[in-house]
Amino acid sequence: MTSMDKVYKKYREMKMNPQKLMDELGIEITDASAADSLGMGIVRKETDLNNEEKQFLLAVERGDIPTARHFLEESQIYFNININCVDPLGRTAILISIENENIEMMELLLIYNVELGDALLHAINEENVEAVEMILANQTTNKKDLSGFLGGVPSSSFTPDITPIKLAAHRDNYEIIKILLDRGDNIAKPHDVRCNCPECIAKVNEDSLNHSRSRINAYRALASPSLMALSSKDPILTAFELSWELKRLSRLENEFKNEYEQLAKQSQDFAVDLLDQTRGSNELELILNYDPNGPVDEDNDRMNLSRLKLAIKYKQKKFVAHPNCQQLLASLWYEGLPGFRRRHIVFKVLLTVSVCLLYPILSLMYMVAPKSPFGLFMRRPFIKFICHSASYMTFLFLLILASQRIESIINFSGEDGGSTKISREVRGAPPTSIEWMILAYVAGLVWAEVKQLWNDGAKTYVQDMWNILDFATNSLYIATFALKLVAYLRVEDEKRNGDPRADLSRGNWDAYDPNLISEGLFAAANIFSSLKLIYIFTVNPQLGPLQISLGRMVMDIMNFLFIAVLVIFSYACGVNQLYWYYAEARTKACNDCLALAVTLDDRSNCECDKTLANLFEILQTLYFAMYGLVDIKHFELDEPHEFTQFVGKLMFGSYSGIMIIVLLNMLIAMLSTSFQIISNDADTEWKYARSKLWMSYFEEGETVPTPFNIIPTPKSMWHILLWIRDALCTCTKKAKRSKWQSIRKLMKRVNERETRYQAVMRDLVKRYIMKRQKAGQTEGVTEDDLNEIKQDISSFRYELLEILRNNGMKTPNASNQRMNNSKTSRNQRRKKIIP
Repeated sequence: MTSMDKVYKKYREMKMNPQKLMDELGIEITDASAADSLGMGIVRKETDLNNEEKQFLLAVERGDIPTARHFLEESQIYFNININCVDPLGRTAILISIENENIEMMELLLIYNVELGDALLHAINEENVEAVEMILANQTTNKKDLSGFLGGVPSSSFTPDITPIKLAAHRDNYEIIKILLDRGDNIAKPHDVRCNCPECIAKVNEDSLNHSRSRINAYRALASPSLMALSSKDPILTAFELSWELKRLSRLENEFKNEYEQLAKQSQDFAVDLLDQTRGSNELELILNYDPNGPVDEDNDRMNLSRLKLAIKYKQKKFVAHPNCQQLLASLWYEGLPGFRRRHIVFKVLLTVSVCLLYPILSLMYMVAPKSPFGLFMRRPFIKFICHSASYMTFLFLLILASQRIESIINFSGEDGGSTKISREVRGAPPTSIEWMILAYVAGLVWAEVKQLWNDGAKTYVQDMWNILDFATNSLYIATFALKLVAYLRVEDEKRNGDPRADLSRGNWDAYDPNLISEGLFAAANIFSSLKLIYIFTVNPQLGPLQISLGRMVMDIMNFLFIAVLVIFSYACGVNQLYWYYAEARTKACNDCLALAVTLDDRSNCECDKTLANLFEILQTLYFAMYGLVDIKHFELDEPHEFTQFVGKLMFGSYSGIMIIVLLNMLIAMLSTSFQIISNDADTEWKYARSKLWMSYFEEGETVPTPFNIIPTPKSMWHILLWIRDALCTCTKKAKRSKWQSIRKLMKRVNERETRYQAVMRDLVKRYIMKRQKAGQTEGVTEDDLNEIKQDISSFRYELLEILRNNGMKTPNASNQRMNNSKTSRNQRRKKIIP
């Protein structure tokens, strides 16, 4: 029992005076709520202020400069006034003047060297640029400490990790940030959230919440657009990297997920705002092609779009979907086809169909003469896309022919001159002509994926789910042909050994025969190949957003399936425990029936129920029960065990209620909500996905579609010879001299590129700042503006009274003025205490 519990107990028993009771027990109450519960009132003792100090602070608050000067002068003579005294709100005179934005009063206080404490932080928090300049100038003159402490006591308004530059970045005040940066202030990037250095471990052990908050404060400052614009040589790249880091932190620190996501969005918007300030294609191309670490191309006409690739890598969807980027990408996409988008739909269809039909001829002509007009036409991104799409359509057409068993329809002449059919009922049948063509296409697809994996790297490759789908599809095709080869070799071996299993009919094959497994894998691969058409539909403005919405809702379906599988497995275990004996009896009866049917050669009357035979069958039964395909009669028993049958039906009924009524309707609600959220950003998502598709066709190489890409071309052989020459040839002195000359030329081009980019970036930052300042000027009158006007009027009033008094005119004395304005002062203080 705590001391407070003892007080409560004895107080209720003895009805003793609470204060007397506490004196007896020797307990000092510091909790206001506990005191209120005992019927006591605690008077919070404030700093004692004498009458002169109260009048001094009141004069400062009202802007009475003559009276304040009088008290300041007296403080140096009589020492009965502490100019650093604090009012009940914890404010010193300098803080009051900052809050009222009274610059003249601040000048007066700084002349008499009042203690500043955290005055600089308060000035920054009020975004008072003049006050910040005055305090910094006073610090430089008098060498005062502005760390935010007053008399060794930490600031009550700001946490210890808040520095002037951080607070200015939180307020995103461009002028104050520039002043502090010119002074030499900076913000250090916080340690990684998983950092295990002694400093981080000590801070976590001391106060984990304060450590996390200090990291958020640092990143909130780093995400300031004004700070990035002033302190970074490449603000766009800084915004990309910071946004990516903040998204990562939102996943690692779920407690502050909303804060980090908001900061990540702020960084993305800053990059988009800078891009919005571009004027003309030259600036846009320079920004999107800039790569500080990339090679300098001598061919200035070539677009490498390095910055746009970086935006795609960091998933800056708003940046990529910006109209400026989309306009440039569209012009590159239809390069070589001037005015194609403005042509009539008939011309577009005719051109597309013609390229689709002639893509084999165009591919062969490019392989022979890549620099010819037809070869250059083939390299156009839009034409390349049509050729690759036509090639993939041909591949799907071959899959359809294979699935329709076209070989069984076509007659071939046998050795005896008769007509035979290539049938799939033969074990280990050799590949047909259609299968050989499919194998060639699969080889081309695999080679294309290998080249993409080599160029992009494994990490970038696996981040795209379409690449995972391609990898799975190609793996299934490879496994299919490998099993067919195994089956063919096995049957040939059986034929050589005279094994009768080589000529078994299909109905007598082993359940896990390589032919059957290969057909199952081939069927699954066909499904994945057909679904790949959705990726091609990304370029369509109608089907593209729908495809993006469906893809994003897959995650909701996966989350639902996790819960659904858990429910199904739980009920399956219960049903299996309840029906194990009856399932064995049914299985035994079914086996006896089958044996009798085999003996009589009549299986028409033998019906076997395997819905509850084992755990695997029960899982299938419960799954198909979601679609209403399982009747309740399967849970009825032939034995007179009514209680067991009742429990089984009750389990099936409760399962149906949970799955059909609760979970399926929950899934519908989830999908509806997700679709509504996704549809709001469907245009941005679609443009981002379309840009990724377009960018894949802007790259050099992979011009020839499958299966022509597996054929060695003169161009590829020439590149191989050049690589061998560069690897084997030794460097001569002349080569070294030419190498140094080329290095000097390269450095010159790098400097020119950097100079052009920095000039454009400075222009973008200036336009961005001007736009923000104009937006701030259009705002209406605020409460701060009214308070500033009131303070100016009050200061002018007392200055006028002082002038009249000095000229011998009769004016009200200070006491009358104080009585007249006491009500106003009390109201102002009451507003500050009770907002």
